[in-house]
Amino acid sequence: MKTWKVTLEYDGTKYHGWQEQINARTVQGELRKAIEAGFGCKVDLQGSGRTDSGVHALAQVAHIKLPKAPAGLRNLRMIQREINDHLPSDIAVLSLEEAAPNFHARHDAVSRTYLYQISTRRTAFAKRYVWWIKEDLDLKAMARAASLLPGRHDYAAFANPDPSKPSESTIVVVNNAEIGTEDHLVLFRIEASHYLWKMVRRVVGVLVKVGKGEVSEEQVAELLNGAPVEGLDVAAWTAPASGLFLEMIEYKPTIKV
Repeated sequence: MKTWKVTLEYDGTKYHGWQEQINARTVQGELRKAIEAGFGCKVDLQGSGRTDSGVHALAQVAHIKLPKAPAGLRNLRMIQREINDHLPSDIAVLSLEEAAPNFHARHDAVSRTYLYQISTRRTAFAKRYVWWIKEDLDLKAMARAASLLPGRHDYAAFANPDPSKPSESTIVVVNNAEIGTEDHLVLFRIEASHYLWKMVRRVVGVLVKVGKGEVSEEQVAELLNGAPVEGLDVAAWTAPASGLFLEMIEYKPTIKV
């Protein structure tokens, strides 16, 4: 079995998410067409995880598997260039490298980090990559609320039921969560082993409500117990996909890729 690791970035604005779908344009679908053109054969292509419609990636990881290397396989750098030539301009392969035969982009990942960008001013150029909040935000209160997220909590109140995973546990272990700033941007980062459907965007929506003074830190702590809190419509506060980026995937040290 021959395996390759692919690292790519993409602007998810025009795509119905990462995962291939019938009659919908997806990042995985576009990448598969380009890779099969580059390798000259059908491939098994799987990503580290799904990103929703409109969500971006700074470093999504996927693997390519073939029973054996195609005859006349050329230099990987040349193949990477050819793959990029077949991709639309809003998807780019950053690296293509040989991996251990048993490397699996999703199963071997130990953590995934997401970045969410909130703009505190109107921006002419970055509208598709931020959520513009016009009101003043209490960043210290948001940071205190974000500090409640790390650890093992029940995120049922933040999740949308996933029809493809009807028995999925709503318990998630968050390794780190923090609020930072850079010029006019409020940056929220969260690292966890996995996420529930729409979890990150709903966490951001709640943190913004904290910043506006409409939700207390005590109420955030209640939500992390898994049950809805009276008067809090978390689903209605789901942050737009535009500001969300899959930033980084971490793998087990024993996995040589």
